[in-house]
This record gives sequence, structure tokens and C-alpha cells, in this order.
Amino acid sequence: MTAWRARAPGKVNLCLFLGPRRDDGRHELVSVLAPLSLADELELTSAPAGADRDEVVCPGVEGENLAARALAGYRQATGWPAPPQRLTIVKRVPIAAGMGGGSGDAAAALRLAAYAAGRREEPRLAGLAAQLGSDVPAQMVAGPSLVTGAGERVRALAPLSPYAVVVVPSPRRLATADVFAQADRLGLARSAADLTEQLARVEAAVEQERRLPDELIVNDLEGAARSLCPEIDAALDGVRVAGADRALVAGSGPTVFGVMWGAGVAERARAAAERLSARFPGAVAAEPVGAGFADPVEISA
Repeated sequence: MTAWRARAPGKVNLCLFLGPRRDDGRHELVSVLAPLSLADELELTSAPAGADRDEVVCPGVEGENLAARALAGYRQATGWPAPPQRLTIVKRVPIAAGMGGGSGDAAAALRLAAYAAGRREEPRLAGLAAQLGSDVPAQMVAGPSLVTGAGERVRALAPLSPYAVVVVPSPRRLATADVFAQADRLGLARSAADLTEQLARVEAAVEQERRLPDELIVNDLEGAARSLCPEIDAALDGVRVAGADRALVAGSGPTVFGVMWGAGVAERARAAAERLSARFPGAVAAEPVGAGFADPVEISA
């Protein structure tokens, strides 16, 4: 029996600028999204005898899994006639933590289905990803990307200058919708003109310098996440003390990460994670990943 395995990288937003709310209820954004070596592990194989539908096994995730929607969407869009499949997910990326774990799993599920169907260059994947959620299209991209619109417009970027991150998970969970709603209550959104200005600055920085200066490593959702989860403040302080060049909330939080640029950053990040682990269990170092990291691999099950 053949099975397929893939990794679903977690992500951090090296910047996240929040713009006006659109008529559809979503917000305009400008963000540089970076996939990380901290990744979930997925395996797609035939479901046990007697199964009459696809199933997703993902310990720790309650309710409907976005990866299940991805498989169903792929079948409906392509007419894939394979027998019922079982998708098993081993979680490494913190859950409901602002690191795109669920979106990454959905993106990986689409890739796995396409490979299993013999359609590695399936042109419909981008459209299916956009239907699943605002983070999914960017997590179909191998390497850093510039995300605009409400997440549906994704432009792949060339590799950035060497950097690494230290990630500090939280035992708390925050729903993305709750954090955006709190941002609205706090009036954190920028004007359309301001957002356009930040986009120009970000584009210039990543194209000319291959990195973001400290003043652009900003998360406009941070104030909302901190107000809902005050424990974030201690993690931010800890990451700064541990030697990060810049510390901020990951996406909608409550995970915190620190970014380090320059030579020897992988070692610096590992040392920072070790120092932080006594106070913040689960602290881990991670590096950016690019082409090939998330490609499915065929195995003999």
C-alpha cells in the first residue's frame, strides 16, 4: 500500500500591518509571511477497510479540521475517484497560536491529494486554497511571501538575508476572529493611505536590503492580542532579554517570537531557546525554509 508524507511549516508574520475593514468583513493587510522549520507532519494513505469517507486523525484538535475541508474541496473540484483516504496529522506547530498551523495543514492536504492523484502541477490548487482561508494561499508558497488584500493576494519573494527565530508558545489559545474583533474595538486599523505607504516601505526593504529593518517588524494585532492575553507581555520581555533583535506576537497570537539577523543566527536562536525553556516550556528555535521543504514524498506504508 502506498502512502504520501509531507511537512506543513508553521509561519510567522515578519510584519503585519492592519488596514481598513472591507465590505465583506475582512481587513486589508500588508504582511511578509515566512514559513519555518517548525512543522507539522502529515501522512495520507487509504482508509481502513469499511470506511465510506475520508477521515482526518489529528490528536489535540477538536471539531472540524481545515485539512478535512481541503480534501473534500479537492475531490469536488477535480472529481478525484480515489477510495476513502485517512489523513494523519502529528502536530508540532502550536494550536490556535497565530502560526498558521491549521492553514498549513490544509495547504499540505491539498498538495498530498494532488500528488496522490498524479497531478503534481494541479492548476486548481491556488483557487482551492483561497476558498479555505486567508492564510492558506501564502502557505502554498515555498519560501517568504508578500501578502496583501485580505490574504488572497500572494507574491513570492526571493530568499531574505540570513535570519532565525526563537518561538515561545503559550498554554492559552486565541481565536483569530476574536483578536480581529478586539482590534476593531480598540481602533487599531490604519487608514488606506497609511497602509499603502507601509506597503511601499516593505517592498523597498525586501527588494533592496533583503530584510526588514526593526521599524517595519511590526504586528498591528499585537495590542489586541495582549489585551486578551496579558501573559504575552512576560514572553515578549523574556525574548528580548534572551537576545532577539526584535520581539513580537506571531499573527493573532498568543505565541511570541524573536527574530535574529546576521551570521551565526541559528546558534544564537538555539541558545536563546535553551535560556528561555526553563521559564517558558516549549520554547524552540526555528529557521526559514524554502523550495522542497514541504513537497510530498511517496513511501511504502
